[in-house]
Amino acid sequence: MARILVIDDNESLRETVREILTEAGYEVVEASDGREGIALCQAHPIDLLLTDLLMPGQEGLETTRELRRMEACPKIIAMSGGGQTGRLEFLDVARVLGADRTLHKPVRARDLLRAIRELLGEG
Repeated sequence: MARILVIDDNESLRETVREILTEAGYEVVEASDGREGIALCQAHPIDLLLTDLLMPGQEGLETTRELRRMEACPKIIAMSGGGQTGRLEFLDVARVLGADRTLHKPVRARDLLRAIRELLGEG
């Protein structure tokens, strides 16, 4: 069973994503910001992580950059519902920094599960 880390400051969104992923057979670990997420990645093997980009504390772009420097970096899906300052699109920046996939929030369960299965080589 793959272990997925969900990093988002929105507790209700983490709960919804946890329910979707648990029903699909994944083990889910949660963090409320990037700093906590990095610590969890260092303490436990994580196969894939979902990170919000806009969060207080350590945001998702910095988290993605840090994770890519780790020896055992999990697959990364960056998510954002906000997304632009001037001409800078956060999801595009996340791709440049190493996100394997990006998703716009709100994300549908089937789109989320499809992206996860593809990245984990499950279909």
